[in-house]
Formats: sequence, structure tokens, C-alpha cells
Amino acid sequence: MTDGPRSRRPGGLLWHRDFRLLWGGETVSWLGNYMAIVAMPLLAVTVLHVSSFAVGVLVAAGYLPWLVIGLPAGAWVDQLSPRRVMVACDVISAALYASVPVSAWAGGLTLGQLMTVALLAGTATVFFSTAYQVYLRALLSPAALVEGNAKLQGSEAAAELAGPSLAGLVAQAAGAAAALAANAASFLVSAACLLAIRRSVPRPPSPGPRPALRRTIAAGLRFVARDPYLARMTLYTMVGNLALIGFVAVQVVFLVRTLGLPSAAVGLLVAVQGVGGVAGAMVARRLSERIGTARCLLLAAWGAVPFCLLAPLASRGPGLVLYVIGIFMTAVGVVTVNVIVGSFRQAYSPPGMLGRVSASMRFLVMGTSPLGALLGGALAAVISPRGALWVLFAMISAAGLLLLSRSFTRTRDLPAAAAPVADRDSCGVVST
Repeated sequence: MTDGPRSRRPGGLLWHRDFRLLWGGETVSWLGNYMAIVAMPLLAVTVLHVSSFAVGVLVAAGYLPWLVIGLPAGAWVDQLSPRRVMVACDVISAALYASVPVSAWAGGLTLGQLMTVALLAGTATVFFSTAYQVYLRALLSPAALVEGNAKLQGSEAAAELAGPSLAGLVAQAAGAAAALAANAASFLVSAACLLAIRRSVPRPPSPGPRPALRRTIAAGLRFVARDPYLARMTLYTMVGNLALIGFVAVQVVFLVRTLGLPSAAVGLLVAVQGVGGVAGAMVARRLSERIGTARCLLLAAWGAVPFCLLAPLASRGPGLVLYVIGIFMTAVGVVTVNVIVGSFRQAYSPPGMLGRVSASMRFLVMGTSPLGALLGGALAAVISPRGALWVLFAMISAAGLLLLSRSFTRTRDLPAAAAPVADRDSCGVVST
């Protein structure tokens, strides 16, 4: 690995050619993905004129693969070349999204096709995201993982900020189908960047007969559940994701119906999350180096995220400052937590189990998304949108209690690797 000495130069990993290619390709791909988040529903509403419920089902179809295939994907990725998996997923996604504008321009687009594309592209995303966790660790040294994850998280946050707006502009100028054509092209850019990377990660050697899929999946779940660090991180992010998805479901209703804001103002306030995410990615590496990764994690969870409790106090006019500060600081804290947790998981997990550990944690966390959306909507209907924000933000603030254990509070830095014990998982990898 060549990133160690170079990462000390000004610019850090910008001197790392292979990382630059990965970073550039994924930034373009994320931009296309966030364009699709707006373009797919727009296409369904403006071209197919489907009901609001059908649009909700279309959006849910993209998340369903995490619940259906999330755990097996981790087991399979651990037995394959991660770069080949990522390239294949990019090519498949490009073909899927390209089929939509072709059908729309030919006059043959149907809701069934949109559902199929959302479901299959979501499946490709599950495999790509899992393989990406494995590949990044192979590309960088453990000391460079925090910086690498921070740069990638920052790019994703910037794409989340720019993608929906860009999709709206493209859809206004050339139609929603054109925005999806741009998304298809972004996946081809990502695949080209991956193929240009010089460092290859071969398929892991098989230690013997391939174990049953159920046993390999169970080994990943068992590793997460028994580890004092990963178990608490998973519980924290599960509660956090539940509350944040609930907030996403309530946010627009609160801003429009409770505060009475126009659409333009709502768009600007929603963008605050992306700005905070970029800021969090920028400070995560430097702060973790200065005070330690364990202390940085606690500071983000206890010092930044609880600012969300300012948001329900917002009112129209000068009172909107409370909303901006609360949501901005929450986004800073959430992205900082994501950088620390993602980097720790990549460095800490045994090499033969990283895919399963990543998939297990993502399965558990992403599995709370549908429940969070339902919870947010139900709270807003039963009490009020403002009351819903109080409950949801109290949940994510209190979730920091899950990190108050000796593993986190009595150390400066999180461990770089798991301590081996006598037990072995079903693939013959030393476990803890």
C-alpha cells in the first residue's frame, strides 16, 4: 500500500491515484443517484399520472432489497473479487436506468417497468455498497481509512445537496426521463474509474469446502452481536436511523403546514442537511486525529447530534435560525459518526468477514427505515408535526446512552483490530 507516506502531504489522499479514481467515480455516481431519487417519482407522476400510494410503493421498492438480500450479499461478497462485483453492479445499473428514458421516449413506459428497475437497481446497490466496504480497506492502509471515508462521505453529502436540484433543472428543461439518462451515464463513469484503478484485489482463496450460506450469514450476525464495540454502534445507529427517517417523513409537513413556509424556503431549509453533512466530513478526520476516534465518536453523539432539539422550537421569521442551527449541527454529528463507525468497521473486522459484518450492520440499520417513516407519520397525525419532532429528536439524543460503556469512555482511540479468541466462525476465520 502506498497511501501512508503520501497521506501526510498537503491534500492527503489526493496524491493517491487509485483513491482519486474511486473517489471521482463514486462522486459522479452519487450525483446521478440523488438525481434519480427525484426523477423517478417525477416520471411516475408527470408521465404515468399514478397515485400517491403508487409513488410510495415505487420509492419503497428501492429499499426492499436491503431486507431481502442484505445478509446473503455479505456472505457472497466475502467469496468474490470486490472490484468485479462493483463493476458488474455499475454496468447492470446503467442498463436498467437507461431502459427507462428509452421506453419513455418510445411511448412504452409502464409503472411495472419502473417498479422492476427500482427493485433490481436497489439489489445492485446492496451488492455494490457491501463490496465497496471491502474494496476500500484493500485500497488504503488502516491509518488512511478515516480520511478516505471522510472524503467519500463529504462527496455523498455534496451530491445529496446538488443532485435533487440538478434533477429538477434537467427535468424542467428536457423532461424527467433525461435526468434518468444522466444517472445511467454516471454509472458508466463509475465503472470506467474502477477499471482504471491499478491495484487489484484478487478473489479470496477458499480454505476448503464452501460452508452453507446460513452458517456464513449467522457468523456475521454473531460477530456483530458479541463484539462490545460493533454491537453498541449498531444499536446506536439503528435508533438514530429510525428517528432520522421519521424526521424525513415529517420534515416537509412541519415546514409547510406548521410554519407556513413557501416551497422555495422549504427547499433551502432541506438543503441545510447537505451543508452540515459536508462540514461533518471535513472535520471528522482532523478531529479524530486530535482527540482520538473514541472521543470523537462520543463528542459527535453527545455534543453535536442533540442540537436537533432546537428544531422543534422553530417559528416563522427569525425563529427559523433555531431550525437551521439544529439541523446543521445534527448533520455534522451524524456524518462524523458515520465516518468513524465506517472506518472502524473496515479496519477492525477480520478480512474474511468484512463483507458479512458490513452487510449485517447495514441490514439491521436499514431495516428500521420503513418503521421510522411509519412512526413519523403516525406521530404527526396523532399529536402534531411539531410534537413528532420532539419525540423523534428526543430518541436520537437519548440514543447516545448506548455508547456510554467502558469500551468507549475509557479510551482515546478505538482498537485497530479485533482481538482473536479460540472460537472460529463457519468460514474458518478467527472470531471474537
